[in-house]
Amino acid sequence: MEEKEVLVKVEGVSKKFSKDLKTGLKYGLCDLFTNAFGTSRSDQLRPKEFWAVQDISFELRRGECLGLIGHNGAGKSTLLKMLNGLIRPDTGGITMKGRVGALIELGAGFNPILTGRENIYNNGAVLGFSKKEIDKKLDTIIEFAELAEFIDMPVQHYSSGMKVRLGFAVAAQMEPDVLLIDEVLAVGDISFRAKCYERINELLESCCVIFVSHAMPQISKICSSTILLNKGTITIQGDPGLVIEHYYGVTGSKVKRYDLISDACQLVEFSMSKSVISNLEKNIVFDLSVFSELNTGAVDVSLSVLSRELVPVFQASSKILNQNIELKKGKNDISFEATSLNINTGKYYISITIEGIGNSKIFLWVHNVHMFEVTGNYVGISPALLNGQWKLG
Repeated sequence: MEEKEVLVKVEGVSKKFSKDLKTGLKYGLCDLFTNAFGTSRSDQLRPKEFWAVQDISFELRRGECLGLIGHNGAGKSTLLKMLNGLIRPDTGGITMKGRVGALIELGAGFNPILTGRENIYNNGAVLGFSKKEIDKKLDTIIEFAELAEFIDMPVQHYSSGMKVRLGFAVAAQMEPDVLLIDEVLAVGDISFRAKCYERINELLESCCVIFVSHAMPQISKICSSTILLNKGTITIQGDPGLVIEHYYGVTGSKVKRYDLISDACQLVEFSMSKSVISNLEKNIVFDLSVFSELNTGAVDVSLSVLSRELVPVFQASSKILNQNIELKKGKNDISFEATSLNINTGKYYISITIEGIGNSKIFLWVHNVHMFEVTGNYVGISPALLNGQWKLG
């Protein structure tokens, strides 16, 4: 099989900044003269300087999506700006092939006094498209951005969400070879974000994508590899699942168990057949013991699996699966056997709820009762409903 073309090559790239404006202007003038006389810049820090990005190297091929993660100030946006040519690296080199589409800062690249339509033509020209080529794509861009009613209004009157919609529509519909996306998609509404991720998946057939986000579920869903930056340097790079788990370790994320205080029921015990499983493993069993102070009548027993960010991944509901469960006074042993999980690699939390059917009375609600780990290299979209069989007794 022929190896795909390398579109982005970053070799030992570093960028330093000054901590105050006056010193920064002074060093800027010094660097200006240094460049004019062809002298290479120093790779040593001067007083009041710091490395925003230091010694970064990677390659990206057509069809690949690289995720950049890290806490605020880790150097993600600085690296993206260097890739887009907005700032120059102090050391190292960057090679980009083909057209580069970028959505880095809210409103960046837009002339605020021009209309949305005029800005589409300006941005298309910057990407190297002729007026005739932009004419062909204009209707598609406007439709994708959902701005037909406001396309002839000056961009300065657009909301932040409208700017994001227009910016992404231009960057994505112009079919770039390299697409750079910063966290600006977080500003858009849920339906538009879903449309953006769908479009990114389509683009990956013909381009490569560098995606910066704090949303780990999205990183694991669309990225083929991930880099974790910390204080401008690469801490770890490779499989998204492994890198994300390292990120959670660096940030010190801890999730506590929460119990809803209820006089009716109490979760006595919870266990899984395995706490470390393959994402293609079949027939996983979840066991729970519930002590009830009364005969509950028909209840919905629901087991929810959540990501490390406590975002629901899927749910196993006895009501939705059309299985009748009634708790008797005393101890009740309940089990659920999942047919399969088919979820991304990583660590997940389990929450349990027991709710009355017909009266919506909550008998039990325990959040983050158990954590388990999924291993393997599967990346995909998890189902909303976990298929399987509930058993009582």
